[in-house]
Amino acid sequence: MKIRSWNNNLKTRLIGEALFNMLFWMYFPFITVYFGAALGNHIAGILMTVPPIFSLIGSLLGGALADRWGRRPVMLLGAFLQTVMFALFAVSWSHWIDYIAFIGLGLGGAIYRPASSAMVADLVPAQSRRQVFATFATANNIGAVLGPALGAVFFFHYRQELLWTCALVLLLYFIAMYAIVHETLPRSAKNPEAPASISRAFKEQWKGYGVILRDKVFLVYTLAGIFALIPIMQLDLYLSVYVINEVPAQPLFPWNGDTLLLSGTEIYGWLLGFNGLLFVLFILPVTKWFNHWQERNVFILSTLLAGGGTFLVGISTNIWFLFFVTVIFTFGEIVRSPVTQSFISRYAPEHARGQYMGADSLQATIGKFLAPVTVFLSGWMPPMGIFSLILALALISTALYIQLFRMYVEKPEAAG
Repeated sequence: MKIRSWNNNLKTRLIGEALFNMLFWMYFPFITVYFGAALGNHIAGILMTVPPIFSLIGSLLGGALADRWGRRPVMLLGAFLQTVMFALFAVSWSHWIDYIAFIGLGLGGAIYRPASSAMVADLVPAQSRRQVFATFATANNIGAVLGPALGAVFFFHYRQELLWTCALVLLLYFIAMYAIVHETLPRSAKNPEAPASISRAFKEQWKGYGVILRDKVFLVYTLAGIFALIPIMQLDLYLSVYVINEVPAQPLFPWNGDTLLLSGTEIYGWLLGFNGLLFVLFILPVTKWFNHWQERNVFILSTLLAGGGTFLVGISTNIWFLFFVTVIFTFGEIVRSPVTQSFISRYAPEHARGQYMGADSLQATIGKFLAPVTVFLSGWMPPMGIFSLILALALISTALYIQLFRMYVEKPEAAG
């Protein structure tokens, strides 16, 4: 599905989200450092455990409201809340106000995302969803590659200007959505007899989430996703600890002697940048290559590549071997990314698509809580013990995906 044939809703959002994500990655990687310098690393570490809880609440709320109010109003609400929070961050007179604004930014983004994903599912035929979701992921990850390099300068030296720019871009995006984006909520999702009171409306929505979480297929899908994401998340967690502490300084090109000698910290930075570059360059072609694969096989391949590639990191500390295994576990992440959204958009009933998109965030939220256990255990276990645990989690995820697709048979169009 070529971009020129996209609905105006999708074109507007692709441009707006690409610009915002560039700015997002100019401040987000440095937030923990910022609060650590201001409040101490111990307090900052505790404070960083709170935003994922608000993000989970925002995702569930945004998904529920997207099925009740419509996609467009919820996306406008999320964008407006983020605009206000960026402005508050820019004029803040206290680090605690900064922290409140940071939580508000996460909440606004979490409210926005389920409605955004549901709108893609509303507008795009099932056989084209992987490609469209992959295009959005590419736009987002361009910012993830370029943003940190720019943010290292702008966030610490021109923070207010950066935050005001973020607020302005989001305000312009809000105006563009208001003027161009139209509602896509399917007729089957509209409820002419909506509850009169807000409290009763929310009670019905939370009851709806109870029904979703009792859905055995969705529950197995969520558990499989949690075990699959823990290995994928290790790049920012245990791999940083391992590479920085265990990988010796070595030249990038052995035949040049010590002319390009890299420390463990610098090697980790190169691996991180290489991971982001691979994601940007290959997510669209890889999605196209696997477009005719069944989702079952894509999920299994992704999990084995991510878990197996991460396990192989512990085999050798040679820099070029580390680049090689980075390719393996990055491709595991690339293969998985568009398929998760296309699967849930197909599985979810039309009238509850937003709620299912919101509940889908449980995987990432629970994964973020559990993934740091590898860093905690590294104080008692040798590196290969940690890498073996990561591989075991990937194998558990693979078994759960096999069970999932015994319970749920893909529709014919699922493979494209």
